[in-house]
Amino acid sequence: MHRRVFAIAVLSAFALPAVGPAVAQERAPPERQTLLDLAYTLGESHALRQACSGEGDMYWRDRMVNMSETEAADEAFDGRMKQSFNAGFATRQTEFPSCSPASKRAEQAVARKGQALATRLSSITRVVRDLGSDAPAGESDTSDPDSVARTPAPR
Repeated sequence: MHRRVFAIAVLSAFALPAVGPAVAQERAPPERQTLLDLAYTLGESHALRQACSGEGDMYWRDRMVNMSETEAADEAFDGRMKQSFNAGFATRQTEFPSCSPASKRAEQAVARKGQALATRLSSITRVVRDLGSDAPAGESDTSDPDSVARTPAPR
């Protein structure tokens, strides 16, 4: 249950329909730190899940790949996110090399931490500016309920 909630929170933190990549370099330093913390947490989750599901389980690694692609960060920051993921993975893999009741409890605690981080990111509001449409700036086509409005949108 916690894994599903965490996965939904992580995915919703990066949901920007029809807008494209988030471009991490446009994020404020506290947001970038939250991304690094989330990457670390994804690494922890990956190690803990693999302890019980086996090395072939790539569920949380795939989420990290999606986060990296969605952020479309510059090479240096993308490298920092990947290092953070790997550090979280190594820490928990060393601490819990096999499945146990303690590893299951740790997995639940990490899921709660990840959910809080993803919620923090998803609560950030940005103004979406000209997306290349033909409409003059400040106007939006409200006849299409699936269109992206030019008003503050949750991140």
